[in-house]
Amino acid sequence: MNIRALLGLVLICTIFLIGSTKKDGLTCRGRCGDMLGECSCHSSCVSLLTCCPDYNRSCLQVTPHSSSMLGGRALRILGLDLHPSGQLLCRFKGQIEVEGFIDAAGQAYCISPLLYETGWIPFTVSTDGIDFNRSGQYLSVHPSNVDLASEVTLVNVTQWNHYGTSNIAGRLKMTWNSALIGAETVNIELWGYREFNRNTGETTGSLPLQAQISYLYSLGKALPNTGVFSFTPKPSQEHSDWELGNIRITASSKPDGARAVQGLWSSAHVLAWHLGQAFRDDSVAWAANKCLQWDVLEKRLPNFLEGLIDCPCTIVQARTDTGRFHPDRGCDIERGSVCIYHPGSVHCIRSTQASPTHGSGQQCCYDSTGALMFTGDSFGGSTPDRAHEWGSPPYGQPPRVPGYSHWLYDIISFYHCCLWSDHCQIYLDHRPSTGCHNYRPPKPGIVLGDPHFITFDGLSYTFNGKGEFYLVSSQDRELTVQVRTDQVKLKNGTLAKATQTSSVAMKEKASDVVEVRLVEGHLQVLRNHQVLPFTEQTLMDLHGAFVFSPSPQEATVILSSGAAVEVGVHEGTMAVSILLPAEFTNQTQGLLGSMNSDPSDDLLTQQGELISSADAKPEKIFLFGASWNISKRTSLFTYDSKYLLDNFYFPPSHHSEFVPAFSLPERPDDPLVADMLTVCSGGGAAFCKYDTLTTRSLAVGNATLRAYQNYEARVVALKPVVSCGWLPTPRNGRKKGTHYLDGNTLSFACSEGHILYGSAERTCLGDGTWTGEQPYCVRDDKTGFILGAVGSLSALVTMGLMIKLHNRKQEREKNEKPDQTVIQEQTC
Repeated sequence: MNIRALLGLVLICTIFLIGSTKKDGLTCRGRCGDMLGECSCHSSCVSLLTCCPDYNRSCLQVTPHSSSMLGGRALRILGLDLHPSGQLLCRFKGQIEVEGFIDAAGQAYCISPLLYETGWIPFTVSTDGIDFNRSGQYLSVHPSNVDLASEVTLVNVTQWNHYGTSNIAGRLKMTWNSALIGAETVNIELWGYREFNRNTGETTGSLPLQAQISYLYSLGKALPNTGVFSFTPKPSQEHSDWELGNIRITASSKPDGARAVQGLWSSAHVLAWHLGQAFRDDSVAWAANKCLQWDVLEKRLPNFLEGLIDCPCTIVQARTDTGRFHPDRGCDIERGSVCIYHPGSVHCIRSTQASPTHGSGQQCCYDSTGALMFTGDSFGGSTPDRAHEWGSPPYGQPPRVPGYSHWLYDIISFYHCCLWSDHCQIYLDHRPSTGCHNYRPPKPGIVLGDPHFITFDGLSYTFNGKGEFYLVSSQDRELTVQVRTDQVKLKNGTLAKATQTSSVAMKEKASDVVEVRLVEGHLQVLRNHQVLPFTEQTLMDLHGAFVFSPSPQEATVILSSGAAVEVGVHEGTMAVSILLPAEFTNQTQGLLGSMNSDPSDDLLTQQGELISSADAKPEKIFLFGASWNISKRTSLFTYDSKYLLDNFYFPPSHHSEFVPAFSLPERPDDPLVADMLTVCSGGGAAFCKYDTLTTRSLAVGNATLRAYQNYEARVVALKPVVSCGWLPTPRNGRKKGTHYLDGNTLSFACSEGHILYGSAERTCLGDGTWTGEQPYCVRDDKTGFILGAVGSLSALVTMGLMIKLHNRKQEREKNEKPDQTVIQEQTC
């Protein structure tokens, strides 16, 4: 069909749909995401040209599409033009109602509200104050991830955070982008955060707690909107009990402390500069008292350490286990961080998921040798968090408020105990480092090139089927990962007799469906069949998953179980790596096999037939791969183009008519062969050669080789290591060595005037135990007393043993000569 005919058909369909809509009342209002038969209100209708006529005015898109969870950002509604004097109400999450505004050009805006959660937030819009039947969504962002250009900048943040302590004084300065306010004069406000008991009003940690961000007072009103303001802070009288908060700048026409108005926020920070006069008079004593109060409170709270995942044992494991850990922004070796709060560390990581019971987070720090650091050895050791830095579902309720709960439970107390007073040991006692004794690294599996598979147990094979298949299926863990393969298109436009990965889709339990697909040489990420924009944020919090896409060539999906799916594209070819935690052992099937450390059972078909991997021919492996085709009912993929409909939705999930080239000859007269043999060497050479010959591209073969080498490096990095656990330094003694893995040796000595009892050296064995006994240091003048006590104890033990043996002898004699025993008892 030519273009003119196609356009004519679209026009006819459009006219028909308009007439049909008017006739039958078809509309997208209140139906966004639905397919109505004659037309569609699903996001895929845009590319399929099947949208109902009012789709753009009913299923709304906004720009910008993200805002800090603190709110105050004007979100322009695209496609909704209203009269400047019209009415506009915006309702967020079905309950938070905010008055929008319409500018002189008729463009409609909603103001993002103050929330206590991150992720995609639904909203509805009403133009009559009655029917909220137009809907959309925007991304609520963790305050620390907001674009720096759109927030209030605290110049010299160290001065702000430590104002009033020794030698920290002077004027404080802030800057902002004045164009983002849109007013000649502004108000500058201080807002505070706290968590309090809604019944008693106490902030001492008694349950249930409620989060509160409140307006405290204004630093200045009707100030010129120059983008710069400085002031000399004075101690607060009325609000000095608020220790955490933000600066907000709004147009001076807005009432003090008005919510859901356009404004700019600073980052959260310790409000040292506004604390009371007692802090200014003696900050050390004030902080020490606060630290002691916190010590009492912590002892009353539940033990959150029990629910934390163990740390990786080495920095290599830490940087490779991307499904369960992510780099700590304050100490990231990739960014050249100086690790101010963890001296001696070169890299720290945090757990991606919060512990389910307490919403807590793990932190693990490593020294320059790659060894895990402990607070028992150094103040630079890792300190777990009672409240996870990112917060955790269901959000809203303490201690699960993103960012702020973490500040309140873990950071302000660090200021009190460690930065402003000399009681850091109290802090470290409540935030001790977790070891790696129970850490089990994840297992990697990969599909790369045209396409080649390496199972979780290390079995390598090539499956060049065309269609949609189960990459991983785990019924017990409710995880599904599906892969789509399409025929390779050569540079001259012809199709090769090989396929390559074009999309991967996944879902775990009730999570969002996430799909990562290849589109014109770059990756496109979809959530529930709708394309996600990464122009404003590289990290998104979805339902049951996090998605990180720092570039159009990289995307990582992290699921709640700790499973990770990493997708990269090189030379137009996708590579998909999957990391599964050890909990998935014996729980997986599919193209990546059964994860049980036994590669011999990885070629198990969906029908339950086991194909021996020892002598399986390519044709037999092809049948194995084809057996794992998905059904249309279980498909997670998006079909939003005519090509996808015609090639993957309507045909069977496995294109049985397509037969690939199982092998290609290396002809001496082929000019590509000589260079290929030079490039394709070592591990992965067979994959490299196959892809070079099928695509007629040395670059593609080299990309496959690099992907294979990256996989091999990951396998080495995730190799299990044995930890024997941390050993303390004996009191009044010394310990030499801070490494606690298989083969490491620690030596112990005592201070002058003390004698060592126990082992002077202990070595970590391969079974996870230490040689020797725990050493103790005892004062020299108490040696005689201890030896006497030990001797007395030995004498008592010996006497008790003799009595027991004597009683046993009497009992035995009694059983053997009962009559005699009776006589003896009578004569006594």
